Amino acid sequence: MKLPRRRFLQLAAGAVALPFATHVASALDYPKRPVRIVVGYPPGGVTDIVARLIAPWLSERLGQSFVIENRPGASSNIATEAVVRASPDGYTLLLVSSSNAANVTLYEKLNFNFIRDVAPVASIGRDAFVMVVNPSFPAKTVTEFIAYAKANPGKLNMATSGAGSGSDLYGQLFKVMTAVDLVTVHYRGVGPGLPDLLSGRVEVMFLPVASAIGYIRAGKLRPLGVTTTTRREVLPDVPAIGDFVPGYEATNWEGIGAPANTPPEIIAILNKQVNAALADTTFKARLVDLGGEPFASSPTDFGKFIVEYTEKWGKVIRAAGIKGE
Repeated sequence: MKLPRRRFLQLAAGAVALPFATHVASALDYPKRPVRIVVGYPPGGVTDIVARLIAPWLSERLGQSFVIENRPGASSNIATEAVVRASPDGYTLLLVSSSNAANVTLYEKLNFNFIRDVAPVASIGRDAFVMVVNPSFPAKTVTEFIAYAKANPGKLNMATSGAGSGSDLYGQLFKVMTAVDLVTVHYRGVGPGLPDLLSGRVEVMFLPVASAIGYIRAGKLRPLGVTTTTRREVLPDVPAIGDFVPGYEATNWEGIGAPANTPPEIIAILNKQVNAALADTTFKARLVDLGGEPFASSPTDFGKFIVEYTEKWGKVIRAAGIKGE
């Protein structure tokens, strides 16, 4: 039986449109069940704290529980691989951070490609680190520290929270840009390194503001400078390192990612709600208390930012010869 050409085209269009319409309809009623946000670090760190800030907001606005699942290990690579292997349906998300971008260069043999296999959903915040020393250390400013380090090459120890961590990378950048010779001492996280810093067994460390602020306020650590280009509200008297080392800038960041091929309609729903949180006065204030600032963007712009950040720190990692542990 021959169909009129117009009727044939109508049926053909319907055949194409039906799966698309079903796909869109499924996205429009998202989420229909609880959503997991996988965090690649133990509870208590900055990444985990940010996840626990955004999860209640999303739960309230979208009517389903957003549950934090901590899967620490291998500098967040275990969590990342778990999300990459998950179904791209919007029910398994990853709390992505600057560590994910650094890992692209730090680890030669990963079972995934972060840029290709994780879809950018929404950026959340950018955080400052702070360069701190023991209060007994002679230097009270970045300039004095540089002068003291140059007068004592190879005699000062710089603690890090692990090879390739933010504290390591931001310290290595400082070493390169100031031409100071510091001995790098790696610890397995901020917690193990702090006792040696507080006792003076190591002289300097670059710490997240959220991890250092309590010790700074108690007078147990002396801040010399923040890694961002401007001062932080929680540390108004602490200048930017870039004021003394022109061009120095290092910023930590967090956001949400999803398995590649997650429907763009679902990504759009999540992006809209995260950006709404970042415009909320109370939510913004909580980020500021962590030494951070809101970082709102579209999924496309967030993706471009990740690529540029990955390339920038890839150069630093290769120049310093840093390898993931």
